[in-house]
Amino acid sequence: MADDMASSSTQENPSEGTAGACPSTHALELVAGKWALRIFPALENGPVRNNELLRRVGDGISQKMLTQTLRELEANGLILRTIYDSVPPHVEYRLSPLGESLNRTLVGLDDWVRAHWPEMERIRKTLVDSD
Repeated sequence: MADDMASSSTQENPSEGTAGACPSTHALELVAGKWALRIFPALENGPVRNNELLRRVGDGISQKMLTQTLRELEANGLILRTIYDSVPPHVEYRLSPLGESLNRTLVGLDDWVRAHWPEMERIRKTLVDSD
């Protein structure tokens, strides 16, 4: 029982005790969130200031959630933050080389989904109708 609980907590939070954690699971959890998937395309054409990024991501994201997501992506080396010492001060975000590499993979996934979504919908509809 204690072994089950220890194993379970490691799986739920891969950053705690990486010995049993699957790096792919951790990476997918990081980018599969609602906001991270919207931040990558918003940054793919170069540096973006905070307010512009908030507009590009759109669809109800709060400043707090944007900041939290950006910090998590930055902490994992996927984006870079540049703070400019100007009046007023401003911050720009851009994809890091690691983030650019991941973004190419995400674009490939998006291409796959677009190509196969009609078939998936057809199969889903067939299964739902047969129930």
